[in-house]
Amino acid sequence: MSVLRKNTGNPGRINMDRANRIIKHRLFQEHLEKNKAAETDRRFCRHDMVHFLDVARIGRILNLEEDYGISTELIYAAALLHDIGKHKQYTDGIPHELASAEIAPVILRECGFSEAETECVTEAIRCHRNAEMAGEKDLRGLLYRADKAGRACFACEAEQECNWKNEKKNLQIQY
Repeated sequence: MSVLRKNTGNPGRINMDRANRIIKHRLFQEHLEKNKAAETDRRFCRHDMVHFLDVARIGRILNLEEDYGISTELIYAAALLHDIGKHKQYTDGIPHELASAEIAPVILRECGFSEAETECVTEAIRCHRNAEMAGEKDLRGLLYRADKAGRACFACEAEQECNWKNEKKNLQIQY
């Protein structure tokens, strides 16, 4: 079975059982709550379910537009877990892509992802802040681009105070 397998079965229904197991997983919920607590007073972008789902949905759009054939469930797994360790960056100074890549494998395995799928998703998480990934035609590049496109800077009250460079900000609707 290919890690990048296309969805099979009823074309009208995508099997999202494992992605749904992720959002119910005790460790996912625990780290999601820690992110929420760490960002209670944050005025800038938050690392929560809204962001995770924005990244997943944009990743799916990019996957379809660019015809990569990556399974929707892998895209959702990567998007749901890519910032799950953000709280550790605030509390321990650990870059959140590394903290998230450390947390993700346990959740992925317990939710039924194979070792190959787990490694693929974990590598994408580890690389999601690396600008060199932008042009990659795999899950790493897809997650990088979806994550950056997943912010509505044009509608943010704190946009003027944000430390993102203007060329990085999303000042128009793209997806």
